[in-house]
Amino acid sequence: MNIEHLKLFVRLANTFNITQAGSELGLSAAVASAHINKLEQSLGVRLLHRTTRKVSLTEEGKAFLPHAEEVLGSIEAARAAVGAGDSSPKGTLRVTAPASFGRMHLIPAIKGFLDSYPELNIDLRLSDSIIDMVEGGFDVAIRNAGLKDSSLIARKLATDERILCASPDYIAQYGKPEKPEDLQQHLCIHILGLQSLSFKTEKGTQTIKTYARLRTDNGEAMRDASAAGLGISLNSKWSAYQLLREGKLVQVLEDYPLDSDAAIWALYPSSRLLAPKVRVFIDYFANLFGDYPYWQQ
Repeated sequence: MNIEHLKLFVRLANTFNITQAGSELGLSAAVASAHINKLEQSLGVRLLHRTTRKVSLTEEGKAFLPHAEEVLGSIEAARAAVGAGDSSPKGTLRVTAPASFGRMHLIPAIKGFLDSYPELNIDLRLSDSIIDMVEGGFDVAIRNAGLKDSSLIARKLATDERILCASPDYIAQYGKPEKPEDLQQHLCIHILGLQSLSFKTEKGTQTIKTYARLRTDNGEAMRDASAAGLGISLNSKWSAYQLLREGKLVQVLEDYPLDSDAAIWALYPSSRLLAPKVRVFIDYFANLFGDYPYWQQ
C-alpha cells in the first residue's frame, strides 16, 4: 500500500476537495484522482462518493480513515525518533476568522508569522457569519463562540472578557450605574438578538433586561456608537481596549462581572495527522496571546 496515497486520502477526508488536497501535497487534480483510484483498487472498495461539486466518504472510507491515520501517525513517530524527514510547514493555509477580531489582532501579527515560515502562504477569510470550515475547505477556524461540531477539535487561544462601557460624555449627562438594576434607567446599545445582561452576584446569576436606544448587528459599530455617547454597550475587552486606554470609553459596573465564559478558540478537523502548517499557526497565536493577552493589560 502506497504511503503517499494514504497521505492524500487523509488530507482529502479533511478538505473534501480533491484539488486542494492534491495541491497541498504537490499534486495536480488529475494525478490526485489517479492516486485515489489506485488506493481504492488496492483495497477493492470505493472510499469516496464523487460528484461534480464535492466528494464525501463512503461507509468504507469512514471505516478506513482511522486506520490510515494510525499508519501515518506511526510512520511520522518512527521518522521523528531518528530525526528523519522535513516537517517544515509549506503551502497554503486557509483560515476563517471573525471580521473584527481578524482585523484587529490577526492581521497585525501575520507578517511576523509568515517571516518565521517563508514557505507558507495564507488565505484569510474574515466574516462574522459561522462558516462551515469543512464545506469551505478551511484548515483552521478562529471563533469566539462555543464549539457545536463534535467532528472538530478546539484549542483555546485567549480569554474573551466581556465588559460594559460608556463614553465620558454619556456618564457626564446621565450618570454612572452603580448596580446592575440601574441599567433599567439607562440608555443601552444592543447587538441584535441580545436584550438582557446576566451578572455574577453573591446570590447567583442576576439577569437584567435593558432598553435599547440603538440596535446593530456589528460589534465594532456598537462599540463606536457607545464612544459617540449613544449609550452603554457590552463589548469584548479585545475590541474596546484601545478606546479604554485613550479615555474615549470608560468601564462601568466594574464590581459586577458578567456571567460569561467566552474565549477565542482555534478549531480544526479531528484528524490525528495534524498538518504542520496548522500546528505552527495555532501554536504561534496561542503563544502570542498567552494566558494574559495584551488587551487585558
